[in-house]
Amino acid sequence: MSKTVPNSENKLCDNDHTPDAMREFERYCETHSNGPAAVRRPKLLLRGKTYIVLLGNSVADGIVGLGATVSAAVRAFDLQYLKTIRPPKQ
Repeated sequence: MSKTVPNSENKLCDNDHTPDAMREFERYCETHSNGPAAVRRPKLLLRGKTYIVLLGNSVADGIVGLGATVSAAVRAFDLQYLKTIRPPKQ
């Protein structure tokens, strides 16, 4: 099972604890089946009222998207992933 950042208040979203959030994540991935989130399947976390989509071990060293909704966080993740993988041309 995926781990969250130690000593944090992050809660890993899963089908047992946050089924609505997971359904929203799955719907997004189905709609954007070629997008980074659908292909890479990052972790979905909830901290307070902020959703975190994380690929990596931590926010500091991973690729992350934040949002007030699951869809907003996944969109932010997809954009950040693409920026990281394909940096702007100089």
